[in-house]
Amino acid sequence: MRTTPAVRTAALAATAVLLPLAACSDPGSGTDPGPPRTAPASNAPGAANAGFLAAQKPQWKPCGAPADSQGGGTSPSPLPGGALWECASMRVPLDYAKRDGDTIELALVRAKAANPRKRIGSLVFNFGGPGASGVATLPAFGTDYDALRTRYDLVSFDPRGVGRSKGVKCMSDKQLDAHFEQDATPDDPAEEKAVAQDMKAYVAACERHSGTELPYVGTENAARDLDLLRQVLGDDKLNYFGISYGTELGGVYAHLFPKKVGRAVLDAVVDPTEDSEQSSLAQARGFQLALDNFTEDCAHRGDSCKLPGSSGKEVEAWIADLLGKLEKRPVPGLEARRLTQTQATTGIASALYSKESWPLLEQGLDEADGGNGALLLALADSLNGRSEDGRYDNSQAANTAINCADSKQRFTLEQTRAKLPEFRKASPLFGDYLGWGLMSCTGWPVAGAWDTPDVSAPGAAPILVIGNTGDPATPYKGAKAMADELGKGVGVEMTYKGEGHGAYNSGNACVQKAVGRYLLDGDVPVAGTVCR
Repeated sequence: MRTTPAVRTAALAATAVLLPLAACSDPGSGTDPGPPRTAPASNAPGAANAGFLAAQKPQWKPCGAPADSQGGGTSPSPLPGGALWECASMRVPLDYAKRDGDTIELALVRAKAANPRKRIGSLVFNFGGPGASGVATLPAFGTDYDALRTRYDLVSFDPRGVGRSKGVKCMSDKQLDAHFEQDATPDDPAEEKAVAQDMKAYVAACERHSGTELPYVGTENAARDLDLLRQVLGDDKLNYFGISYGTELGGVYAHLFPKKVGRAVLDAVVDPTEDSEQSSLAQARGFQLALDNFTEDCAHRGDSCKLPGSSGKEVEAWIADLLGKLEKRPVPGLEARRLTQTQATTGIASALYSKESWPLLEQGLDEADGGNGALLLALADSLNGRSEDGRYDNSQAANTAINCADSKQRFTLEQTRAKLPEFRKASPLFGDYLGWGLMSCTGWPVAGAWDTPDVSAPGAAPILVIGNTGDPATPYKGAKAMADELGKGVGVEMTYKGEGHGAYNSGNACVQKAVGRYLLDGDVPVAGTVCR
């Protein structure tokens, strides 16, 4: 379990993981990892044993405790009424382009429909990241979606490369502690060299431990896995609920299999028209907006807010000053670990995923100023996938591997430096943090598949696309872009005027009613519907 339920909530809500130099290296130094391996082609025909795989029958049984790679913890609690979570596995081709190739095992979870007589089929969830374990996340949030279980089996899975589905492994827990403590915003050549060496070691560790799987963890393969899962579950159409990166996966699925789209919801929408640089810049603006909203709220509350400042700008200036102090002198955090400037920035980002975490952020910043970095470090741990016992899940490793299998973009040190002013303009606080993250795929041993994904889906059934105006990780404009790219009559845009990452999990009654009527009864909301 995470440090507190609220911190755990922040971690699970953080399904569009930031890229704070998750895997960068200096291409001009060190050993050559060898020629890149090319990701599978988008028109891969599928394996010859696909018919056999589609006929497989998962052996469902009560779920045990999640593995460390899924986040650890205890076995999932029953749902209201006593319904149990059941786990199983299914086999999929490692490489859909090879007709007689190897297979790998994907981990599955489900809760059966509460009313079998009115059952529509399965509703498959992907909680994003990429890198989030659906097998761990769906039970953790099961009560939030229980209203949808009246007519659906709720189903999720660990995508390939994630959790128990041949999860990508890079560094050891001890190495990851040092890696995440590393200064991710270098200020001089010596610090740049240290970051480059650390990232080079990270890339080498990923290739050493998971090199065989790295070419096959991209989104197109995951979309093909989704269609195989649909068949294994016995559904004619895929009914789908994608959140954050799960919206990109859903869009790619709709493009590849438009006639197999059933009722689908895309919430907290990734902009499919943006490449990795544009997406990172949009996140910088999004997190700056969320920070502005947090600091304005703090200033508005006056003396009841623990942070000094009579305006949002003054509160933000105080936070920036605190981060500057932490760069020079980290403060004690948890156990023997210190709260560094980078970990503090990660902790701030983690809390901004949900307005419910704002009180934790306020408290954590106040305590860090007083020399106690425990709470901010716990928030950073939740985003980095570290549990109280010092073990990491594989969410960040999978995030890097999937993003780098998808994105063609690779940035040199010089190119990254040149782009920093634009990032700083977008966000004085998060600009450098996300700007240096452009090098996350530099030196990666697998070539990326695309600049941007193709999500056009002519002929698909209507897909509900929900944008949140205050979303920091997947800014609001992405919803319109996704709806437009899906195509006329397919993408149906809906707006939630709120804070945090996502709309349905905000608890907003208007959003939940509209989604419920669509998924349960087939009533598609009017395009342009707004919930407040």
